[in-house]
Amino acid sequence: MASLGGSVGTPKDGITAEVLLVKSFEDLESKSAEAKGKIVLFNVPFTTYGQTVQYRVNGASAASKHGAVASVLASVASYSMQTPHTGTMSYEEGVKKIPHAALTVEDANLIERFIKRGETVTLTLKMEAKNLPDAQSRNVIAEITGSEFPEEIIVMGGHIDAWDNGHGAMDDGGGCVAAWEALRLIKETGVRPKRTIRVVLWTNEENGLRGANEYLRWVQEDEKSLDNHILAMESDAGVFDPIGFGFSGSDDAYKILSEIGELLKPADSGEVRKGGGGADIGPLMRNGVPGMGLNVDGSKYFWFHHTAVDTIDKLNIDDFNECVATMAVFAYAVADLDVRLPR
Repeated sequence: MASLGGSVGTPKDGITAEVLLVKSFEDLESKSAEAKGKIVLFNVPFTTYGQTVQYRVNGASAASKHGAVASVLASVASYSMQTPHTGTMSYEEGVKKIPHAALTVEDANLIERFIKRGETVTLTLKMEAKNLPDAQSRNVIAEITGSEFPEEIIVMGGHIDAWDNGHGAMDDGGGCVAAWEALRLIKETGVRPKRTIRVVLWTNEENGLRGANEYLRWVQEDEKSLDNHILAMESDAGVFDPIGFGFSGSDDAYKILSEIGELLKPADSGEVRKGGGGADIGPLMRNGVPGMGLNVDGSKYFWFHHTAVDTIDKLNIDDFNECVATMAVFAYAVADLDVRLPR
């Protein structure tokens, strides 16, 4: 079991209660009369991250509204190795806060099988989770200044924070180092691009996006460079075998990026798909900056995501180097265009 980021803890002696199994929020509504005093188990099969993560984020308040004393869920994972997956959750204002935790998929399924056999399952939860005061953290920024249009910026990066139960090698240490290495490779060529290429390693992505939001504030109010942010690139899906990028922006920009992608056709990493971005470049994108996220073969990403096994041994150096090269080619090509990438 793993407590979820933002959850309250249990009393010292824990919480012991019968489990109420539900398969969806609608199922919980239909069993409202049974929920009082129970621990609600959301055992929801993984479909997509965006759909399934709603039970991690909103499950506690949903259960609390029906009188539950705690809630647990099957880890948000496409594949499980008896490892609980943590992640952030939130409480709805005005709703009593109850403890919320993730079970391994195997344990959630075991409980479901017992219940379907007519057994009464009782759980005891003991969680020491608590929220500490905020502490200062920082974004890390490095750049190569452009030779002709230094005020125009291509930014790329990942987030430097990770959940404490693992190393965060895939989420998102690999993405950070790939962006950093891409910048280093460009610098080593000795050829300065026309525009500035900036790497940002954003802090506090996992539980608040405060690094990304502060970067937006800084470029708007201090650097006053938002209008000169040409393109934002992010790697936050693991550094597996790269496919290309998912892009959100104008059709004219898409055509240019697709032409750049042809350079990487022999490596099968230059495909540019419509639709994409990232959490940390999201604030920039919502303010008009074109954005794109590195697409990789992510079939194993959710095996390790937010777990104790997200460790550096999962990194394949050949895949990693291809991610570095893919980011470097796109960043340099856009930075060295004769024309500014259109919005």
